[in-house]
Amino acid sequence: MARESFHEQLNKLRNDILLMGKMVGNAIELSIAALKRQDLDLAEQVVMDDEKIDRLELEIERGCLSLLALQQPMARDLRFIGTALKINTDLERMGDYACNIAKVVLSIGKEPFVKPLIDIPLMADLAQVMVRENLTAFVNQDRDLALKAAMHDHEINNYYTKVFNELLELMTKDAKNIKQATYFLFIARYLERIGDHATNLSEWIIYMITGERLELNES
Repeated sequence: MARESFHEQLNKLRNDILLMGKMVGNAIELSIAALKRQDLDLAEQVVMDDEKIDRLELEIERGCLSLLALQQPMARDLRFIGTALKINTDLERMGDYACNIAKVVLSIGKEPFVKPLIDIPLMADLAQVMVRENLTAFVNQDRDLALKAAMHDHEINNYYTKVFNELLELMTKDAKNIKQATYFLFIARYLERIGDHATNLSEWIIYMITGERLELNES
């Protein structure tokens, strides 16, 4: 019975991580939708929903620590629980960055954009792909898919460099652009950091499956 209960707790932990990932992916999607539409009500909703992500993070952490303390898991189960703890933290930070994007949307308000939104939504799309692929890799124990997910990060970094240079040029040309261009720089930076945390997910999932530690984040 004790072992059966242990496996039930592991399944709950797996499902909670999946729920956390879906909530974070949704927060990224909605924060960028709020930006594109300048939908301040939607941005407010993303900010408020971040509390749900924070609460789930604490629940997952307590579950992991309880399993470690009371069940004394061995080998593969121990790696799974340790990985869940790490993934939990990275997902929560990604949720924070999505919340930060929504807060910037509120700061921009209804001001006309100084440049068309092209590359920033593409960065967000890639970030969501990374989250989805890593969640699938986590469930299916798929090392190759986790590695594939991490490879999208260099695309996000390339977009970030492009956005940074374009916004810098806008600020140099006209001081009136500085305030809003700075807001866009914040958003691009938050998406770049989300990509880094998504790469961390890949690293931990690969560790969970194989026991090998890879450094996949670009220096």
